[in-house]
Amino acid sequence: MLDAVDKRILAIMGEDAKISNADLAKRIGMAPSGTLERVRKLEARGIVKRYETRVAPSTVGIDLTTFVLVKTTENVGSMAIGEQLAEFPCVQEVHFLAGEYCYLLKIRVRNVESHAAFLRKLGAIKGITSTQTTLVLETIKETIALDMAQISGEREP
Repeated sequence: MLDAVDKRILAIMGEDAKISNADLAKRIGMAPSGTLERVRKLEARGIVKRYETRVAPSTVGIDLTTFVLVKTTENVGSMAIGEQLAEFPCVQEVHFLAGEYCYLLKIRVRNVESHAAFLRKLGAIKGITSTQTTLVLETIKETIALDMAQISGEREP
């Protein structure tokens, strides 16, 4: 169970994972040693999974974001194709779905031609029967931070 201090640590780190332990300690009003111990415990419990650098895609020539729904002939509950989809470097997210489609993918590629090449690779995977692509025109908000206030019921979504 997370206490109020853990939730505050997670909220702060969700906004700035690069924050120094000293600055984090100041913001939560604890000693740096106690703060570091709490962060290490959150890591050990698997609550903090990893730290990543978020690169602005367009600054490195990755200008197209799409979401692709994938339909397969897999048996219900099988995620073998999803595991194959996760191996593509341009696939940022793979979600196993209930409903008409089996997977939802978030794709980042250079351009439309790169996306077409990716779709051709999908078509070569045995068991994929169809896809539906939605093109992102502009991203208004994108985050991996969780709304920690929802955990304690302080705020509804």
